[in-house]
Amino acid sequence: MSAVPSRTFWRGRRVLLTGHTGFKGGWLAMMLHRLGAEVTGIGLAPNTTPSLYEVADVGDICHSRFCDIRDREALTRLVREARPEVVLHLAAQPLVRASYREPVETFATNVMGTVHLLEALRGAADCRVAVMVTTDKVYENREWPWPYREVDALGGHDPYSASKAASEIAIASYRSAFLREAGIALASARAGNVIGGGDWSEDRLLPDAVRAWQAGKALVIRNLASVRPWQHVIEPLVGYLVLAQALWERPDLAGPWNFGPDTSQSASVRDVIEIARCAWGAADVVYGENTGPHEAGRLTLETAKARELLDVRPRWDLEESVRRTVVWYRRLQEGAPARALCEDDIAAWECA
Repeated sequence: MSAVPSRTFWRGRRVLLTGHTGFKGGWLAMMLHRLGAEVTGIGLAPNTTPSLYEVADVGDICHSRFCDIRDREALTRLVREARPEVVLHLAAQPLVRASYREPVETFATNVMGTVHLLEALRGAADCRVAVMVTTDKVYENREWPWPYREVDALGGHDPYSASKAASEIAIASYRSAFLREAGIALASARAGNVIGGGDWSEDRLLPDAVRAWQAGKALVIRNLASVRPWQHVIEPLVGYLVLAQALWERPDLAGPWNFGPDTSQSASVRDVIEIARCAWGAADVVYGENTGPHEAGRLTLETAKARELLDVRPRWDLEESVRRTVVWYRRLQEGAPARALCEDDIAAWECA
């Protein structure tokens, strides 16, 4: 049985969560609320319609503050007001294709937004732990067949990947130059491709599939052979929470961490969409040629560090993760409340 977040640790804990209006941030806000934490969320207004923040009433379970992390003064003020003991940083421009359209905004948000938060933490007297979420795409991708480890070289072809790799360098600098001495254990978390109900972002495989199938259209797929470390959203979020708990007692664990599925569970786009199509039923897929900008063909993660030192390991395999994602959207379409659907998945994961 893998490690789980501790209700004893999180109950009453003051937590600052950036990006709470996004997909992963919304799920994490619900998990923290379930654990009894006092959450202050900082994020932009939701940029999708619908959004998990709105349909699951995430604003009702946390102190919600709207702020662009590129605004250093506003962000610093909100951090001071929240007086966090633990910081979980998820706010980002998270889309590869959007980064090709808006590279300057992507670097400004993912690099300088992160630096603004790190700078604000220098004066956060109550803070002891900060987990900064980046991505599995921070590695210099060489299309090799073995998984990337935390010690492998950073890099990035597209602006999104490069901006996240650059933020990792900034995080490491602040850890060494400022925050370790200030008594703040600072870690970065690199998670694989996340799926789950409540994601309506553009250019993401399962959200695109759901939009097409709900409209009675065929899903057009172009990057059939791309291999990624797919995982249900609950899995890495549990990893972030368990990591934060460990850092509280063992600040020597500060550093980079991979979170993802077992290497054997990494799968191609074709594999994922075929599972989703079977779960949805009566769904059409058209396989076309790739005409989009460059994206890495193969990316897998080595998660031995998290398994051995944190006892964090996935509970749901690829088929279960995809099936639950599809069922979530199906049930929402049938009228089930979004918050209840998330709570059901979290409870099922806890019992797995």
